[in-house]
Amino acid sequence: MDQLSIFPSQTSRSRVIASSGVFQIELLEHAGKEDHPQLIEISKSLAKEYGEKAILTKATIHKYFNQSGSLPFIARYRNEIIGYIIGVPLESLSHEPWARMDENFGKGNTLYTYAFVIQSEYKGNGYAKMLKRVFLSWAKKRAEISRITGHVVNGVSARFTGDIRIINRVDNWQGTGKTFEYYRRDLESEGASPLKNNPPLITRT
Repeated sequence: MDQLSIFPSQTSRSRVIASSGVFQIELLEHAGKEDHPQLIEISKSLAKEYGEKAILTKATIHKYFNQSGSLPFIARYRNEIIGYIIGVPLESLSHEPWARMDENFGKGNTLYTYAFVIQSEYKGNGYAKMLKRVFLSWAKKRAEISRITGHVVNGVSARFTGDIRIINRVDNWQGTGKTFEYYRRDLESEGASPLKNNPPLITRT
């Protein structure tokens, strides 16, 4: 099969949403092939906690980062990607039984946090918090989105701010031997606080 038919555009397109010195957060309009190696390498750090399925491939990058309705952001430090967060429509996970059992499945009002990671050497300086804050702010800008869900290690969601509810817990999540909790964040109860600036689109070739 022609690779171009699988990945119709090879050029990355992104929009700078927030920046502070050498650090910036971009809304990834399209993940092109030049970003694949960095995204895949960063995703490897998720395997220990979330299992081997968390490691990205070219196919999963295209499937989740570039699909209609997804909300992917990347964090850059000195022009290198150091982390990312991506929300995907809950309905895009119809192959997962837990997704189909969600009471909001089929309503088009929920983004599932497919992945959220910052490389370990950049943790503790506020970059992860800024990345998540931008993600939540832009999720609120979508009129149809009122819920954010995700899976985290048991107990982690207790540290989240906002209206958080644990929907269920799963033992041995993805074969990790750990208990994970499936949480739901109600965006409507938190009020809207979208970022007002819309910087220009950046195309990297």
